[in-house]
Amino acid sequence: MANKQEEELQRIRSRKLKKLMEESEKTKAKGVVALESSSFDKAIESANMPVVVDFWAEWCMPCRVMAPVIEELARDYAGRATFAKVNVDENPEISQRYNIMGIPHFIIFKDGKPVERIVGAVGREPLEEALKKHLKPK
Repeated sequence: MANKQEEELQRIRSRKLKKLMEESEKTKAKGVVALESSSFDKAIESANMPVVVDFWAEWCMPCRVMAPVIEELARDYAGRATFAKVNVDENPEISQRYNIMGIPHFIIFKDGKPVERIVGAVGREPLEEALKKHLKPK
């Protein structure tokens, strides 16, 4: 009996995960730039404003939870900050360079250098407060 219940729970989890992934694909990040090994350094170094980089992975549920927060911040701070995502599975050399040991992991870059790190699904407020410290005054 317990085995059948476990199998049914696993099927339910699989269906929910599949649905979450499909919904995530439909609502790809708007205003958030996807960076790869080939584009990362140039994007960070040439930015004339702070860059918030979201290190994430497709399979990471906390990363998926933070995706809408990043998109919302990207809309709210358009023209004042740049928002980018780096898939750690597809770009391991960048993850290793910045010592990314857990995801989601956010690094704020200013003048091409990392100035702040935030690890975990922390919600909007901690990210926004960290970003505000590095914005140019209005």
